Amino acid sequence: MPAGTLYRGREGMWSWVAHRVTGVLIFFFLFVHVLDTALVRVSPEAYDDVVATYKTPLVNVMEYGLVAAILFHALNGLRVVAVDFWAKGPKYQKQLLWTVVGVWVVLMAGAFYPVLQHTLRTLFGS
Repeated sequence: MPAGTLYRGREGMWSWVAHRVTGVLIFFFLFVHVLDTALVRVSPEAYDDVVATYKTPLVNVMEYGLVAAILFHALNGLRVVAVDFWAKGPKYQKQLLWTVVGVWVVLMAGAFYPVLQHTLRTLFGS
């Protein structure tokens, strides 16, 4: 890397990038959610058609991605609060990040079947 570069690809930068990306993904979901919910006022039949498309395996996998984004964004947000408002936060920011990642992996593993059970049953049978 060139000398004098502000970002060196360390944990802090990657958590910053992941926090922004998950925030944008959550915003996009909320935007689509508001639009499809508003569709019920325009045409209840169109709303039913849109909701029917949400029951596909692809959308179910996207829901799991949404859970992943929300969970990481929330946990990392708590880490950011700790780093900003806890006197020892900056000293332990790397350990806090790896704790967030560990908790996130465990919770995502626990959410795997409950979120994806419809898709798993559709693809592999009961």
